[in-house]
Amino acid sequence: MSPLKIETHIKVQSTEIDAASLLAEETGLSKQVIKQAMQKGAVWHSHGRQTNRLRRAKKALKVGDELHLYYNQAVLDETVTEAELLFDQEQYSIWYKPFGMRCQGSKWSDHTTINRYIETHLNPARNAYLIHRLDLAATGLIVLGHNKKVTAAIAKLFETRALDKFYQVIVEGKFPDGKVTIDTDVDNKSALSHAERLEYNSELNQSKVQVKIESGRKHQIRIHMASLGHPVVGDRQHGNGSEQTPNLQLTSCHLSFVCPVTGEDKVFELPQSYRPEFQAR
Repeated sequence: MSPLKIETHIKVQSTEIDAASLLAEETGLSKQVIKQAMQKGAVWHSHGRQTNRLRRAKKALKVGDELHLYYNQAVLDETVTEAELLFDQEQYSIWYKPFGMRCQGSKWSDHTTINRYIETHLNPARNAYLIHRLDLAATGLIVLGHNKKVTAAIAKLFETRALDKFYQVIVEGKFPDGKVTIDTDVDNKSALSHAERLEYNSELNQSKVQVKIESGRKHQIRIHMASLGHPVVGDRQHGNGSEQTPNLQLTSCHLSFVCPVTGEDKVFELPQSYRPEFQAR
């Protein structure tokens, strides 16, 4: 039996009924199930030109508003490993993003995204604004802003390349000695990466490589490593990874920049225990 999937759009005809009750009447789902779907980001509210996720069942509605339910039981049942707070700078924070945690939600939910996780787990509670992204399968350091001014300031650092970020990957084969620059286009856009082998495991025929990227194209590191004949271990899209191989061995390990709040030089290093390691397939 396939998981239940419902998409419905309702125009509010009366202010006498709350959102959860209205959706329950329309779909046959219980109010408790509707409320759970709300908390996971599956319900949206349109008022005028604005459409936003609706999480409060008792939110006041106006005649003419619209409710949108995107209920997919398979999506709502998804779970992810918890993110871990590494550095709390009050107006922004640095987290460890685990494998499988998203950086962007969909109309169906946002409960497995890192920003939603942070908003529901950070103490004291704060908004969490995404500044940059890591692939779904990648792990490591990610910075989130907690107010719009600081978020914009740090985003500007990323846009102008006024910060340093390094990644570590485990790749197949013996990566070349010395520093290697890769400028293969990614999706027909210019892309530049610098890579250096840190260690080679002859038994597994794998190399640990540090990578610094000058541009931020989607899957850039994975594509660049594969272009050299050294795909990232566990890469199911650009390499030889499969359901039977380890997870993608690509981790964001270092971030350094001038703090927009204090003006101090900040260096954030991922603890060794979270860094990629050689793994037998």
